[in-house]
Amino acid sequence: MGDSQSSSASRMGEAMSQTRQAGRIESMFGSREFFRLWIAQVISATGDWLGLLATISLAAKLSPGGNEGTAIAIVLATRIAPGFFLATAAGIIVDRFNRKRLLLVCDIGRAMVMFSLPFVDSLFGLIIASFLLEIFTMLWSPAKEAIVPNIVPTEKLTTANSLNVAAAYGMFPVAAGIAALLAKVAESLADEGWVDTWRLNEEGLAFYVDGISFLLTALIIYTIAFPVRPRDERGKEGREGWDLGGAWRELREGWRVIAVNPIVRAVNVGLGVGVIGGGMLVPLGAIYVDELIVGDDADFNLVLFALGLGMALGVITASVLQNRINRSAVFPVALIVAGGALFVVSSSPFLSVVVPVIGIVGFAAGPIYVLGFTLLHENVDDELRGRIFSALLVLVRFCMLFALAIAPLVSEGLDTLSNRWWDGDLNLFGLTILAPGVRLTLWLASSTIIGAGLLASWSLRAGSGAYLAHDEPGGIDLAAAASVLAPRDAESDDDDPALSEERC
Repeated sequence: MGDSQSSSASRMGEAMSQTRQAGRIESMFGSREFFRLWIAQVISATGDWLGLLATISLAAKLSPGGNEGTAIAIVLATRIAPGFFLATAAGIIVDRFNRKRLLLVCDIGRAMVMFSLPFVDSLFGLIIASFLLEIFTMLWSPAKEAIVPNIVPTEKLTTANSLNVAAAYGMFPVAAGIAALLAKVAESLADEGWVDTWRLNEEGLAFYVDGISFLLTALIIYTIAFPVRPRDERGKEGREGWDLGGAWRELREGWRVIAVNPIVRAVNVGLGVGVIGGGMLVPLGAIYVDELIVGDDADFNLVLFALGLGMALGVITASVLQNRINRSAVFPVALIVAGGALFVVSSSPFLSVVVPVIGIVGFAAGPIYVLGFTLLHENVDDELRGRIFSALLVLVRFCMLFALAIAPLVSEGLDTLSNRWWDGDLNLFGLTILAPGVRLTLWLASSTIIGAGLLASWSLRAGSGAYLAHDEPGGIDLAAAASVLAPRDAESDDDDPALSEERC
């Protein structure tokens, strides 16, 4: 009897423990399905960074004539270029096919490419492999973003996007540590035949580990129960298979929503233009600190730490206040605050001013990505999410590349003009300010970010005043949103009630 009671108590305790655990997971991640998807993202992101580091190292080794910089640039360009031409097609595929199967195919495909990379002996082979990897990634990312609102409650979407940001970018130092560990392991391996046969060098081990990470990701995703709309229902709408006429109609439908829907347009304009301004800080930040900041301990790493800390606090704050803030109103305000704070940073020569204000830049900039993606998750119908997120991801990537490319050129050009017109100094209200090209370019960058905020605010208000009339904090008047999607094509499916059903 005593044993029976003890056993029952033990089972009851285990059940209570599991219930409490499930409650904690759901309170933090929104659902157990998203928790598993987030774990898959952590593993996949770690593999992505590890594979990128190994790819750069292999490109340097395979460079013809020792021209390492050119070889690395060509391989990285191969990882970026396909998105500019194929992202739209990728969005249509994401919207037409079962997204869970698409994720599985992409993860298994990326694993196969990774397992083949240790045996690549030419730069051309590495370029082909990088192109295939980018194709799979270009399908995987919008498919994952399109699934998130189907498995996360609306009130938890901001937290979900904050966790996505942490998974995507927080794994870089982890991947760098794993790469260093694998390099030590490769050095310790005996120089025997089987080691050379399987290419167990520094890059080879990293590629194998990356391939395994993608297989683990596929295994986790396989266990997640995503909502799926039956095949016959998708077939009735003409949104399944390889119907090119329907694909063209869906392409026009997606771009029309981006151009007409004020929320989608505001997020695209805000993030795209904002990234151009923020991206200029990457190549010019260290130059600015070295040349213009006064202080015994002027240190770019300290400025970076303050920026990163501010971003982390901003993302956490957005998550904590997710149900108390008006996301459509805060999104453009965050852009304007970030741009204004960056203007102060680029105007001050004192480290004691730069460090705390750059923290404000990070605090405002951190939630921009989170709020933008949350707005899209909340306001884009399921059948359009693949195309919308695919377009946004390629837009952000293009704007970042554009900013990285033009910032040094603009700085040099403005430096020449400043020396010619003002001898490098500006006199404003009796105050002399050094005006080298790097400071003028950062002023231009901060003005660009402020402009992005104003454009996003205009886009939200231009569509309809009703967009900013909320029944509750963070809510959007979806009826008003739907009303501005005119003009509609006669062949549009917008009036089809079946399109509002969930699909993955």
